Amino acid sequence: MEQRHLGRTGLRVSRIGLGTLTWGRDTDEHDAADQLKVFWEAGGTLVDTADVYGGGDAEYLLGQLVERLVPRRDLVIATKAGSVPDPDRRFDGSRGHLLAALDASLERLGTDYVDLWQVHAFDPETPLEETLQALDIAVSSGRARYAGVSNFCGWQLAKAATWQLAAPGVRTRLASTQMEYSLLQRGIEREVLPAALDLGVGLLPSSPLGRGVLTGKYRHATPADSRGASEQLAPFVEPYLDETASSIVDAVATAADGLAATTLQVALAWVRDRPGVVAPIVGARNAQQLTAALSVEALSLPDEICQALDDVSAPVHRYPDQDWSEL
Repeated sequence: MEQRHLGRTGLRVSRIGLGTLTWGRDTDEHDAADQLKVFWEAGGTLVDTADVYGGGDAEYLLGQLVERLVPRRDLVIATKAGSVPDPDRRFDGSRGHLLAALDASLERLGTDYVDLWQVHAFDPETPLEETLQALDIAVSSGRARYAGVSNFCGWQLAKAATWQLAAPGVRTRLASTQMEYSLLQRGIEREVLPAALDLGVGLLPSSPLGRGVLTGKYRHATPADSRGASEQLAPFVEPYLDETASSIVDAVATAADGLAATTLQVALAWVRDRPGVVAPIVGARNAQQLTAALSVEALSLPDEICQALDDVSAPVHRYPDQDWSEL
């Protein structure tokens, strides 16, 4: 698998990442092991998790598989901290919480360091410089090799990245931002992506298949074994089952037919090769699904197909997102 630099850093990662959102919850140890082995054998390196996935079980499960199944040196392990199971405070970006969460993550993962440590979301109750200082401490102490953020809007990302760049050699530059991005969700193109491109922050798209809808599995019905049929995950899928999404999925299917490819391959190739994208994070239910996603490695979309998909899924850009000179 092709490797790409993560932002303006020396860290190289596979251009498809393996997500572990369901590990330890819907994905058991056997299926997780199969996925990790298939991913590694395909040349994949970037494995993304978080301290809240499965209540910590995803990290623990990954830690049990590393070394026993795949050499630690062959993986780029990324995790996140900052989300908390508190209805009154969903995010905690305080230095104390983040560093304690990192130590707990390292224990569950069974490793001395993570390759990429990410703040899971912006915490409006904590000064941003305090949150960012936790990243600096994590890197300077060797507990994390690189640092990034997740779910920061445009101004939040720009402020954080600029703050870190203001003291080179003292503060750790942001290597990445993880955001939802797909043909069904292009909102980050308004401000987040321009900021990331300008500041040299690599984009790691989550839900690159539109929460599974872009595979085409929901075109005619909801499969009984799908996330859309799951009591827990159905609300996660439902927003992308409207008429607008349906027309986009139909366009992807048409393109796939013309290319003798699958809708999954076309949708994933589109987001993988967008400007600023480093590695879409793919979550699969089993090794078979993951293998289907990894088969995209051999596919590059023709320019005319990319343009057609751009047109059918284009987000609305109005003032002030649109260039003033074009208004």
